[in-house]
Order: sequence, then structure tokens, then C-alpha cells
Amino acid sequence: MNEDSSRVDRSSPTEHPGRTTAPPWLKQAIFYVLLAVAAYQMSGWLFHNLRGFLGLLFLAWLFSVTIEPIVDWIENRGLRRGAATGLVLLAMFVAGIAFVAMFGALLAEQLAELLKALPGALSSVTEWSNRVFDTDFATGADLLNLTPETIRDLAQEFTPGILGVLSSVVGVVFQAFTMLLFVFYMSAQGPAFRRTISSWFPARQQQIISVVWEISVEKAGGYVVSRLVLAAVSTVATGVFLVIIDVPYWLPLALWTGVVSQFVPTLGTYLAIALPAIIAAAAQPMDGVWVVAFGTVYQQIENYVLHPRITSKTVSIHPAVAFGSVIVGASLFGAIGALVSVPVVAVIQALVETYGRRYELAADTPSPPPDTVADDAPDLGRGDTPNLGRGDAPEQ
Repeated sequence: MNEDSSRVDRSSPTEHPGRTTAPPWLKQAIFYVLLAVAAYQMSGWLFHNLRGFLGLLFLAWLFSVTIEPIVDWIENRGLRRGAATGLVLLAMFVAGIAFVAMFGALLAEQLAELLKALPGALSSVTEWSNRVFDTDFATGADLLNLTPETIRDLAQEFTPGILGVLSSVVGVVFQAFTMLLFVFYMSAQGPAFRRTISSWFPARQQQIISVVWEISVEKAGGYVVSRLVLAAVSTVATGVFLVIIDVPYWLPLALWTGVVSQFVPTLGTYLAIALPAIIAAAAQPMDGVWVVAFGTVYQQIENYVLHPRITSKTVSIHPAVAFGSVIVGASLFGAIGALVSVPVVAVIQALVETYGRRYELAADTPSPPPDTVADDAPDLGRGDTPNLGRGDAPEQ
């Protein structure tokens, strides 16, 4: 009897009143917390080290999405998809070689002269501003002093040796071929890849995956194509105008205007026209005014005529959202993130609009007469419960 009592006392938690027994779930919770922290640290490490590769992979996907409508059109004409993809990439490569052959020498020559004349142009514009507006900006050598000796010293300081240059060139070529290889496989095997991913999910999820993929292809590809078309139109129009008013270095300035105005949201329009205006004003201040006037007029034509027609099937993004997405993309992925951030936001916005649900504002809905409210009110005394706040969205 005494032995049994002593056993009960030893196993009883009241033997040591100051000691508390840990709950059984605490060890498991600690394990999962440590596992989550380790997974977070590992994912951050992988993201930091694979950021360049992930950006390259996303650019390849964006490129493959851009050429997918052309590949589909050729495939529908009877050619195999792999051959159609190769034909499209070959055509784009030949077009690039033809552009370089036609304008490469002129572009290189004008670009070199532009870089050489840029300090003098900035100095001339600054002197004109000081003379007309009575300002006191630094001019001449104090503004931007780029001499052949300075350029040589900078090149020796920041440019690696011959081995470093060769390795850099090889790295760029390797990245280009790597991206083209991913572009080929993503485009040629796109339908098979989608079917493989969809086969891992039930029928309802398969439909969602199909809708998400179609929206991504349509919005991202449509955005890139529309930007490219608008950039080409802007480049041609700007180049023609610069040639008419006899502004030097018209080809690199026109390319600068077309690319920057379309692929740098919000601020791109002003940055694009600033450089041609400075170069034109250096030779003739009135030409700079004409360039600014042309840029303003063309921007209005693009906003109200060209842009709505060309981007009618793409998602319109608010300028503040586009600008914020560029900042976030640049902070995460650098220059590549800034370039692809807007189409990513376009896809996300399209998905939200597809699967989200909006309600009418109560202030905009006319209130029914009091008699109607009394007649239509549910009789809660009979056990009828009104359907309040269920918010069941219709199935897509």
C-alpha cells in the first residue's frame, strides 16, 4: 500500500510545485519554426546567387511568348512547331544582321562623334541658359571635362585587361546563346509543357492553369509587341524630323528616343526627347525648341491615336503603378527587372480582373421606396435567414 502511494506520488506533477511540464506540441512547433527559418534562409541564398539566371530565364520566356503568335500561325500552315520556331528565330537573326550591315557603320560613326561632342553641347546649352535666364551654372571645363587623356585614364582604370575583355565577350555570347536556346525550347515545346503541367492537377485546376497561361501569353506578349511597334514608329518619326531640320547624329538620337520613350515608363518620354534637344540646341538654340515642340506634339498623337489602336488588346496600367513596378523590379533584378516589371504587373492585373469580383457602390445604387423594402424584407420570425455577405463568386 505504501509502495503504491509512493509510486503515485513520484509520477504526480504536484510532487514539485515549481516545475511545469511542456505541452506535447511545443517540440513539434519549434521544429517547424526552425525548418521555416532554414527554408527562408536557403531560398534567399538561392535567389541571391541565381538572380542573374532567373532574370535570363524570364527574358527567354518573355521572348518566346512574344514570338508565339507567329509560330502558331506558321504551324497552322502545316509546318512542324520546332521548324516554325527555328524559322522565326532565323528570320529575326537575319533581320538583325541586315540592320547592322545597313546602318552599323553609320551608327558607330555617329555614336562616336556624339560622345565626343557631348561635353561641348552641354557647355553651349549651359552658356545659353546663363545668358538668357541670367543663371550661374558652371560651364566649360568645370561642367564636363572629357579629353582624350581623361578617357584613356578612365579606360585604364575601369576596363579590365585583355584576358578580362575576352572573358567578358565570351560571357555575353554564352548568355545570348543560352537565352536563344531557352527561347527555342520554350516556344517549340510550349503546348507539350503546358499539357505536362496540367496533367498533375485535377480537371478544375487544369482549367485555371489554362486560363492563367493564356492570359500571361496574351498580356505579356501583347505588351512587348506593342512596345516594339511603338518604339519603331517613334524611331522613324524622330529620325525623319531630325534629318529635316538638319540635326547631327540623327540615327543614334532617333534610336535613343524610340527605345527610351517606350521601355522606361513615365519618365521615359522626357528623358527620350532631352538628349536630341540638347544636341540640336548646341548647334542652333532654336532647333532645340523645335525638337521639344515635335516631341510634345508626337507624344499627344501617340497617346490619343497610335497607342489606343496598337495596344487595344493589352492591359492599360496606371503610370504610378508602372513607375513603382519599375523601381521594385530594378531593386530586385537590376536592369532586367526594370525592363520586365511592367509586363509582369500587366499579367497580375489581368489575373486579378479575371478572378476577382467587384461590387456596385452603395452610393451609386438608387434606394428602393420604403413600401418596397417592407414588402421584400424577409420574415425573420418564420426562421428565414437573409443571405448576407456570402460573396460566392461565380465559377469561371
